[in-house]
Amino acid sequence: MARGTVVVDVNRCKGCELCTTVCPQHVLVMADSYNTRGYRPALLADPEGKCTGCTLCAVICPDAVLTVYRLPAIAKAMRAPATMAQAA
Repeated sequence: MARGTVVVDVNRCKGCELCTTVCPQHVLVMADSYNTRGYRPALLADPEGKCTGCTLCAVICPDAVLTVYRLPAIAKAMRAPATMAQAA
């Protein structure tokens, strides 16, 4: 499965919560504290690495404060020799 991460520009977030409603993995939450503008910003709460980097949160964000990074997957061809070497 693809893996990703989200970086939130906390000081620009207005706390509209749209990103939290569209996240299929439910890894975006609203902070308990306030940013410099007085809003509760969205935060990535993903200790188990469930984010897939789908970008739905970034697409729906009206202020473009979310940046999504998709982590590169390790190709099966690259994993196969290591597996064979361990078996030997």
